[in-house]
Amino acid sequence: MLVFIIFSCKNNRQEPVQQKNDSLSITRVSWGRIGEQEVFLYTLTNKNAVKIDITNFGGIITSIYTKDKNDSLANIALGFDSLTNYIGENPFFGATVGRYANRIGKASFKLDGKAYKLNVNNGNNTLHGGTVGFNKKIWEAADFAGNDSVALQLSYTSPDMEEGYPGTLKSTVTFVLNDLDELKIYYSAETDKPTVINLTNHSYFNLTGAKENILNHSVVIFADSITPVNNELIPTGEIAPVKGTAFDFTTPHRIGERIDKVEGGYDHNFVLSKSKGVFGAVAEVSDSVSGRLLQMYSSEPGVQFYTGNFLDSTLTGHNNTVYNKHWGFCLEAQHYPDSPNKPNFPSVVLKPGEKYYQLTVYKFSVKK
Repeated sequence: MLVFIIFSCKNNRQEPVQQKNDSLSITRVSWGRIGEQEVFLYTLTNKNAVKIDITNFGGIITSIYTKDKNDSLANIALGFDSLTNYIGENPFFGATVGRYANRIGKASFKLDGKAYKLNVNNGNNTLHGGTVGFNKKIWEAADFAGNDSVALQLSYTSPDMEEGYPGTLKSTVTFVLNDLDELKIYYSAETDKPTVINLTNHSYFNLTGAKENILNHSVVIFADSITPVNNELIPTGEIAPVKGTAFDFTTPHRIGERIDKVEGGYDHNFVLSKSKGVFGAVAEVSDSVSGRLLQMYSSEPGVQFYTGNFLDSTLTGHNNTVYNKHWGFCLEAQHYPDSPNKPNFPSVVLKPGEKYYQLTVYKFSVKK
């Protein structure tokens, strides 16, 4: 069990909440305002110089600094240097997305016999919570520091029928960086009416430090099946085996090796081989040039593997880097897309008295 000592940030200066031997720390700076509300940028740093920036606007991870095999530090997460860019339209860089991550077909579903109509923001469908999802909300923040880890806890209460979803939902997301170079993301939520929920983080990774695209990254996904989709990326309801297809990442393959065989590129839910609800290995991604290795673990039954197919060179991010197609990949721990309309998929219904819980871990290391 993680136990933290609570420290408060008392002003807008960058100041350590707690610092252990001049290395382990969490700091914050004022990052701008949205209307009357101030937004902050928090920096979590461990003893190995791994550094993660997170803002309480949208629960967004703006950057992740890790070392390569030559001990050179670089940012491996796509994003922006200013709050203004995140307020504008962008492809959910680093965001906490909800109330329902991924797509719900025809922006509607039935729950307990009642039909609910959601806000449409992706063709005929709803994507990542709707027109103003959790990624556009200012979350309440609290800082924590322990002996070998630091944490940022964010809380947001979504009112009944926000974006069309029933029930007042109280959500908490806690980001924990420890000295093992693990970023742990704990999610929890409670509701006062039956609702549907599916939370995740939408970070785009590039293990080269965004020096080139991600097509040479080697990927393993611990999944024997996917949920095939139609031309709107809505699951058909089938569970299809990956063996013998371009979706088979049960052994290492470069992202670019077979991507041309996948219409539009990878943007699919992989059905994880581990038992539902069991915390376990999800994926491993490595870059041979930098030596960086990303390992992912989760309690969720699926993961969305996305290869930045819609990046089109119109966005410029950190270090004036132009984000071209396939400049980042996402591994989004989740329940399956369109589950509210697919009774054969694992349930995403949350009822009063129950607690939604999820844990996802990204571990950063180097292959030397």
